[in-house]
Amino acid sequence: MATVYDVARVSPLDSAAKLSGRLGNQIWLKREDAQPVHSFKLRGAYNRIAKLTPAQRAAGVVAASAGNHAQGVALAGQALDIRTTIVMPETTPSIKIDAVRAYGAEVVLVGDAYDDALAHANSLIAERGQSFIHPYDDPDVMAGQGTVAKEILDQHRDAIDTVYIPVGGGGLVAGMAAYIKRHRPGTEIVAVEPLDSACLHHALKADARVVLDQVGLFADGVAVRQIGAYPFAVARQCVDRTIQVSVDEICAAIRAVFEDTRSVPEPAGALALAGLERDVQARGLHGRTLVAVVSGANMNFDRLRYVSERTALGAHREALLAVTLPEVPGSFLQFCELLGRRAVTEFNYRYADAAKAHIFVGVAIRDGDRERDALCDEFRKAGYEISDLSDNDVAKVHLRHLVGGRADALQDERLFRFEFPERPGALMRFLQQLGGRWNISLFHYRNHGAAFGRVLAGFQVPQGELQDFLDRLQRIGYRYWDESGNPAYRMFLR
Repeated sequence: MATVYDVARVSPLDSAAKLSGRLGNQIWLKREDAQPVHSFKLRGAYNRIAKLTPAQRAAGVVAASAGNHAQGVALAGQALDIRTTIVMPETTPSIKIDAVRAYGAEVVLVGDAYDDALAHANSLIAERGQSFIHPYDDPDVMAGQGTVAKEILDQHRDAIDTVYIPVGGGGLVAGMAAYIKRHRPGTEIVAVEPLDSACLHHALKADARVVLDQVGLFADGVAVRQIGAYPFAVARQCVDRTIQVSVDEICAAIRAVFEDTRSVPEPAGALALAGLERDVQARGLHGRTLVAVVSGANMNFDRLRYVSERTALGAHREALLAVTLPEVPGSFLQFCELLGRRAVTEFNYRYADAAKAHIFVGVAIRDGDRERDALCDEFRKAGYEISDLSDNDVAKVHLRHLVGGRADALQDERLFRFEFPERPGALMRFLQQLGGRWNISLFHYRNHGAAFGRVLAGFQVPQGELQDFLDRLQRIGYRYWDESGNPAYRMFLR
């Protein structure tokens, strides 16, 4: 019998010290992101391919995949000197295509989606007589993935209360659950899925495999519409519970892995930890030994900005609020005084009405929903109209980037760009020293995690008062640039 360790490594089982301290449990991370292809997928692919007959090896293998399975099959084919063909959609990012080709596989680009690639793979099977290597719905693939569980039990001889496993098509959870339940039946198995791709959850609920109408694509490594037949047969016997998590919670888990390990998992790779965190908070778990599988780290670099923006919301460390202020000089300062020394993550404001101003503000919080609710109550008691947008997808994805617009009725507006030191009270000091003499007509600030925050602000300053205004800015001491002639300002804001 072939061994997956011809290509795979025994991945680390790392203690997550920061997570353990924050969650009050002993948290362990099974680091499948440390594999040569940065994913567990090579285990099952190699185990399946190594068991082919000599005739099947001579004909070669084919797979349809745009992700981690493609690299696992390509590496296994290279190791066993077997002709390997990977069919990928034409929309596949070049970094993934190059990674597969680097292992010597033939890459065939067909269509715009996975279904197109799969249909072409089936035609190659008929034409060439090649063997199809399924990403999850195959007993040998499942057995290969199950070696992750064997390693965990070998690496942690003491009792483990719960193991959290990500689910897409089900190969990993089925292989691992079967092994753990055989050797440590007292260990709980929890399958974790995205809220918008929970094919196992719905199958277990219906006691039959169901096809989801659609799936979310953020955690693309687990975006599967129907659980595999073989994995479902095992999961219904060996999986104790399922948990579903949001995109924001996955982003928060990516950050949590980074803070403990300095590695950056892909969304599907952080899925199990997101489920672990949700479970700990929902059930009040304390003093338990919990293991989460970090299943992969093939993150597209251009996704990092989106992940970073959603992380604070997913960890309940930020509140997004819409606040209505009277449109009079000094009202902005009064609002900031009520905020006190709370860290502001974002301010968006544009003059729109002579009577009222609407501000979009992000505020850092520590105590989750309880602190957010208390903050809203505090503002309402002070007479402000406030709306909590922290769970509003339109606000999180679009509105925070769109707040603004033209204000053609404004007189004497001048636009300035500033660098504020990132410390509590910097904005308050600026407003206090500027005074209430000049009306603020635009304000945009975002925390970029650097030593200085970047601010764009508009002020109504009559020509005769411009020198007084500039003198005041000099006394405040923050670096600034006059952007009143900037073409982008002229085109979109003025």
